[in-house]
Amino acid sequence: LFLWAPLHGLALPTSLGYFLLPLAMVLAGRVVFAERLSRMQCLAVTLAAAGVLWEVLRAGGLAWPTWVVVLGYTAYFVLRRKLRTDTLAGHWLDVLILLPVCLWFVLTGQGTSNGWQTLLATPRLHILVPLLGITSSVALALYMTAHKLLPLGLFGMLSYVEPILLVLAALLLGERITSG
Repeated sequence: LFLWAPLHGLALPTSLGYFLLPLAMVLAGRVVFAERLSRMQCLAVTLAAAGVLWEVLRAGGLAWPTWVVVLGYTAYFVLRRKLRTDTLAGHWLDVLILLPVCLWFVLTGQGTSNGWQTLLATPRLHILVPLLGITSSVALALYMTAHKLLPLGLFGMLSYVEPILLVLAALLLGERITSG
C-alpha cells in the first residue's frame, strides 16, 4: 500500500493513515499494555489528535487506505508483542507468509509484461532492485528493533517521521493539499 498508493493518487489518504497510526499505537499501548505517558507526551498526543481530527472532519470521513494503515499496523504490532513474536524469527515468519503474495505481484503484470519481464529487460534494475531490497531490509530491521525496545506509545509517536515523508512524496508526484 505504501508503494502502490502514490502511483494511484491515494498517497494523501494513506499518509493520513500514517498520521493516525501513532495515535492508535498510543491508545493500544495504554489500553492493552497499561503504558503511561508523561505530561509532555500527553500534550504532544493531544496536539496531534487535534490536527488529525480537523482533517477527518474536513474530509468528511476516512478513505479505505487510511483504515488499512491504522487498523492493520496497530493490530500487527499489538499481536507481535502479545504473542512474543517480535524477534528475528518472527520477522522471517512474516516474510515467508508474504512471499506468495509478493511472487504473485512479480509474476503477474499490468499490460503486456509482468514484473519479472520488466526486471530482465531493464539492465539498471539488475543493480537497483537488490539495493532496494538491502535498504528496505535494514530499515525494517531497525524498525522492528525499535518496536521491541520502546514502549508502544513512544514507538507510535516516533512513527510521525514516515507520514511526513509520504506527504512530501505525494506533493512531488503532483498531488495537492486543498486550502481547507
